[in-house]
Amino acid sequence: MNDLVADYVIIGAGSAGCVIANRLSADPAIKVVLLEAGGPDSNPWIHIPVGYFRTMHNPAVDWCYKTEPDPGLNGRSLAWPRGKVLGGSSSINGLLYVRGQPQDYDGWRQQGNTGWGWDDVKPLFLRAERQERGASADHGGDGPLSVSDPRLSRPICDAWVAAAQAAGYPFNPDFNGPQQEGVGYFQLTARNGLRCSAAVAYLNPVKGRQNLQIIPRAHVQRLDMEGRRVTGVIYRDTSGTERRVAARAEVILCAGAIGSPQLLMLSGVGEAEHLQAMGLPVVADLPGVGRNLQDHLQARLVFGTHGPTLNDEARSPLRKVAMALQYALTRRGPMAMAASLAAGFLRTAPHLETPDIQFHIQPWSADSPGEGVHPFSAFTASVCQLRPESRGDIRLRTPNADVHPVIRPNYLATTTDQRTLVAGIRIAREIAGFAPLQGKISEELRPGPKAGDDAALLNWARATATTIYHPVGTCKMGTGPDSVVDHRLRVHGVAGLRVADCSIMPDIVSGNTNAPAIMIGEKLSQMVHEDRKAGMTR
Repeated sequence: MNDLVADYVIIGAGSAGCVIANRLSADPAIKVVLLEAGGPDSNPWIHIPVGYFRTMHNPAVDWCYKTEPDPGLNGRSLAWPRGKVLGGSSSINGLLYVRGQPQDYDGWRQQGNTGWGWDDVKPLFLRAERQERGASADHGGDGPLSVSDPRLSRPICDAWVAAAQAAGYPFNPDFNGPQQEGVGYFQLTARNGLRCSAAVAYLNPVKGRQNLQIIPRAHVQRLDMEGRRVTGVIYRDTSGTERRVAARAEVILCAGAIGSPQLLMLSGVGEAEHLQAMGLPVVADLPGVGRNLQDHLQARLVFGTHGPTLNDEARSPLRKVAMALQYALTRRGPMAMAASLAAGFLRTAPHLETPDIQFHIQPWSADSPGEGVHPFSAFTASVCQLRPESRGDIRLRTPNADVHPVIRPNYLATTTDQRTLVAGIRIAREIAGFAPLQGKISEELRPGPKAGDDAALLNWARATATTIYHPVGTCKMGTGPDSVVDHRLRVHGVAGLRVADCSIMPDIVSGNTNAPAIMIGEKLSQMVHEDRKAGMTR
C-alpha cells in the first residue's frame, strides 16, 4: 500500500469539502489531498438548473440512501438523495440559497459553541457570496459562490405571493436580508442560468494548483489510527485496490450527515456498545456519533388549476422543444428553474418570535423529482416545519463501508411537530382562499376536502409527507456528553481529526442547508489558518 502524503486530507468534495480544499490550498506551503467517492461533475444535467429531475435517484451521481420504515410516517421508507460527485449535494440539489435566521446561530453559541453566533458567521456568508444584486450590508459581491434571482416567472406563483399578502403576510424582497419573515421569491446558487455548485464555485478555479490533488472515485473505507490519533485515510480506488493517504497535520471529514458518522463508527469512534456489537475496536467512546439526526419534513399540498401550469408544458413535446431552445439561446425559462420559485417564511402563532414554517411554491406538481410531473394542470404548495423537535439516528448495518448505514429519521415523534405541520397545512389552505389565487384554483387535490379536521390532516401527512433533503446534526458540535466535536470542529478525544459539514449542527437551521454548509467550510478553513499561524497542533 503506497502512501501519498499531504498536510491535510479532506474526505468528501461536497459543499464544505470544496470550500476547504480551495481555502487551504491558497497557501502554497500547504499540501492538500481531496478524496471524493463519486466522479467528476461531467453529467450535463448537473449544470442545467432543472436537471435535478434527472440526477436525483440516479446512482451515477446519487448515493441513493433509503431510510428505515418510519413509525411517524405509517411505516413508510423514504429515498434520501445525497450527492456522490464533485460538488456533493450542491451538484444535485434544488439550488435554493437560504442562510436561516440569526437566532439559529446565536442558539448554537448559547450552547457553548464560541465563535458561532450570527455576528461571527455572517461575515463568512458574505465572504462566500457573489450576489447578482451587488454587495451590501447583507450580501457579498466578490465571493466564489454566485447567487442570483430567478430567471423566469409563472403566473400561478405570482398569484400565490399576492394571495398571501391579501391574507396578511408581508412581502419580503430578500429572505437573506434584515429579516426572514414574509413571502416572495427564492434566490438561487446560479450563474448566468447555470448551476453554481460548490465544485463550480470553489474547485474549478483552483484545480490546477500544484499543492492540491483531487482524487475522484476514491471510496474511503476508514480512518487510519495510531492509538487515539488519526494519521491518514484508507480508500479504495477504481480497481478495488486499497490505498493510503498520510496526513501530516489533520484529516478533515466532510462526508455529510450520513457519511461522516458512518466513517467515524467504521474507524472505532462512536458508542462503544454499538461498535463492539459490530465487531469493531473502540478507539473513542463517543455516544453522540450518529445521534441527534434532524431533517425537514414537507407536506406537499397539490391544487388543480383552471389554466395550464408547467405540468402541461413538460408533457407537450412541442413545448419541451421550445423550452430547450429558449434555454439554449437565453439561459432563461423553465430549464433555468430551481426546485421552487416562490417562498414563504411564516409563523403558525403570533406569540412566536420568528417564522416556524417554510413554504416552497412550485408551478408544477409531481410525486417526487425524477418521477415526472402529474398528468393534469396543478401547482404545489409544500410546507415544512423549520425547527423540528424530533430526533433520529444513524447506525452501522455492517462493518463494511460499501453497505449503507441504518437511517432512522423518527419524523413527527413529538406533539409540537405534529401540531406545527398541521398548522402549516391550514395556512396553505387559508392562502388558497384569497384572490387572485382563489380564482385560478379548480380544486384542492391533495389532501382534498375530505381531510377536514386536524386528525385527518395529520393522518394525510403521515401517509404522504416526504423529506426536503436537509439531514443534519449527527456529529453534534458542543460540550455535553452527546456532542462529537468542539467549537473548533475537533473530534472529542481524537487527535488530528475534524468534521466540517451539516452533521456538526447542534440544531437544524431555519431554512435550506446548502448555504450554511458552505459557511461551515469557510469557518473551518478560517480556524485551520488561525491555528497554523498560532503554531497550534493536536
